[in-house]
Amino acid sequence: MTQEFYFKNAKWVGASERVPTTFSVLRGRFELEAFEKVSLNILGLGFFKCYINGKCINPDTFLPLSSDFEAGCDPVDEVISAHRIYVPQFDITPFVKNGKNTIAIHYGGGWYTFKNRCFGLPKAIYCISAESKTGTVDFVSDETCKIGKSYVVDYLFNMGEHQDYTGFEDCFGEAFDDSNWENAVLTEELITEYCTTDCPTDKLIEEKPVKVIRTTENSVVYDCGENTTGYPVLEINAPKGERIIVNFSEECLPDGSIDPEHIQDQQFTVVSDGQLRLVQTEFTWYGFRYFEVIGNAVPKCVKVIYADVPVNSTFDCDNETLNWIYKTFIHTMLCNMHTGHPSDCPHLERRGYTGDGQLTCHAVLTILDARKLYEKWMQDIGDCQDELSGHIQYTAPYIHSGGGPGGWGSAIVEVPLQLYKHYGDKEILSKYYHNMRRYIDYLEAHSDYGLVTSDKEGNWCLGDWCGPNILYPDRDITSHNQQVVLPASMVNTYFMVKSLEKMCDIAKIIGKEEDIAEYEEKIRYRKGAITAAYFNAFDDNFIMNVQGANSFAVDIGLGNENTYKNMVSYYKKLGFYDTGIFATDIVTRLLFQKGDTDLAIDLLTHDGDQGFEHWRKNGATTFHEYWDSNRSRSHSHPMFGAPVAYLFEYLLGIKQEKETAGYKSLIIEPQGINRFGRMSGSIETVQGVVAVNYKNNNGKVDFEITIPESTRAVFRYKNKEIALAQGENNFTIDL
Repeated sequence: MTQEFYFKNAKWVGASERVPTTFSVLRGRFELEAFEKVSLNILGLGFFKCYINGKCINPDTFLPLSSDFEAGCDPVDEVISAHRIYVPQFDITPFVKNGKNTIAIHYGGGWYTFKNRCFGLPKAIYCISAESKTGTVDFVSDETCKIGKSYVVDYLFNMGEHQDYTGFEDCFGEAFDDSNWENAVLTEELITEYCTTDCPTDKLIEEKPVKVIRTTENSVVYDCGENTTGYPVLEINAPKGERIIVNFSEECLPDGSIDPEHIQDQQFTVVSDGQLRLVQTEFTWYGFRYFEVIGNAVPKCVKVIYADVPVNSTFDCDNETLNWIYKTFIHTMLCNMHTGHPSDCPHLERRGYTGDGQLTCHAVLTILDARKLYEKWMQDIGDCQDELSGHIQYTAPYIHSGGGPGGWGSAIVEVPLQLYKHYGDKEILSKYYHNMRRYIDYLEAHSDYGLVTSDKEGNWCLGDWCGPNILYPDRDITSHNQQVVLPASMVNTYFMVKSLEKMCDIAKIIGKEEDIAEYEEKIRYRKGAITAAYFNAFDDNFIMNVQGANSFAVDIGLGNENTYKNMVSYYKKLGFYDTGIFATDIVTRLLFQKGDTDLAIDLLTHDGDQGFEHWRKNGATTFHEYWDSNRSRSHSHPMFGAPVAYLFEYLLGIKQEKETAGYKSLIIEPQGINRFGRMSGSIETVQGVVAVNYKNNNGKVDFEITIPESTRAVFRYKNKEIALAQGENNFTIDL
């Protein structure tokens, strides 16, 4: 849609050079008579808060949603496929009255002015439409609006916000006299497509209490109970000119002081005007558990802010590690859902990394009602694909970042396919099929002798990521820091093969069978290249069988019967994950798929440094960036959470029958029943609730299984098969 569709004859306006331009307040007046409904279309870039007659209509939100806003910030030597901006729309009828009304827009900062890809100076536009029995009257932004400075005086989106209330008057209500303010000036229109979306936006989730854990002469340290995202609300009672400083951290030291290694430069400062005030940050959030207040201010609560994405699953068993993995992944993922995309971390970068996102997509869509968020994010991925080469960016919306062509770029195939599998709508596959084919073209152009060996010049070319910092004394190799032993070319070619295999399935679904022979030939060629380069026929292993090397091969049908056996023997002896983010998922899934359930459970519940239980025992409330917490810059990274899907798919046994989607046909085939005294879980699918509940009782297992009315399902265990009725099913089997 065009600007005129949403904003009629409204103008983009901003501040003149004489008014500070980081943040501004734009004021306009409008008069109503005998109205029935009043609606508002509005944009303030980068984020905005809108006040009608002094009342904020969008508190605790970060609008508009992130996108590749307009032309001007494309990657070097690339042409982004599309630019769009999402227009927030509000029914403001409850906020207005007959007679004179005031709109005030507090705006600036956000993704639009982010230092890594600044599109331009802050600007705003609005259109108010008042409907009555005699027709519709529009009130729009133009150069007659007044503009003044904000109390937000300094700002770095991913670090903090700084406010100064000295000399500031409340300018959001009707009574404020703006006659001495300058008029707004016209600014350039955006070169973009204007859109709406039903993607969930950020909102206030809860208000958490805090407790004091350390008091000194100069500061007080508070604990909000868990790692979270949002900000504290402070009551300031300080003399005029006093600066209040708040520092945030994910960890604290043994003496109760905040850990400087995990502050990540996050800070909020306020200069008092001598009045008693409640203050909070307006245009950023923080990732933290602990915060230190220096000065005369007391926190009233912590506001927890993230996207309004409901949890649509349950899981509980008599193993506390598995329960913790499920609950903590949910919390980590929600803390990484802001401004319309899933992120890598909620503080340091906040970016929609395609690698992290495609890796965890299946798990997220299993346990959260995240369809609309991922559909919007999929549009971002498609938008920022390079029209010239087919390159898929490492982040969507695009920000210059690092990644690799395989584990990151494959999001263009994996995310639409997972959306189809979970919701059964094949249109999303058709929509992005051309993008998938262009992605394969890109991988082919960056290959040598059948292996994907490079990425865009000047960029990283990662394979797996966040490998462990452990010794392999019997293999004469060591991995350090962020290094991964596995060659990036092996991992990237694996992802090319997996993408091609999935595209064969997609081609069948959307009626593109004529493309399958081409894909199959490419698959044969790439598999041969991997085998020739990395298979050792003397021991039947790939890359010494470390860091999940054999799992990458076995998952695409490479090696021989010993290759998988060697992998199993290796992990039985090792006892823990030595894997990066991708191999952790593949190893776990293969073990479940091939019936080595006990080993998969052992790895998931390993009681040592390289595992989830290590995090749990040390008090973690979100997943960390590395297995070794001491190496983790971030303690809120969802990447290692992909295996959460297998709690449902294998332990509870809720699997979709092959070549079906949307949970229309199920096989309930639980694994590892002998390892647990009880287990229960449910998923709210598009067909209805699927639930499995069992109790182990002296060699017999009592099952309660719920199947939606429109779903076909069978229960399988060993050689038993039971047709399940729609609704409640209760039966007992021998273990």
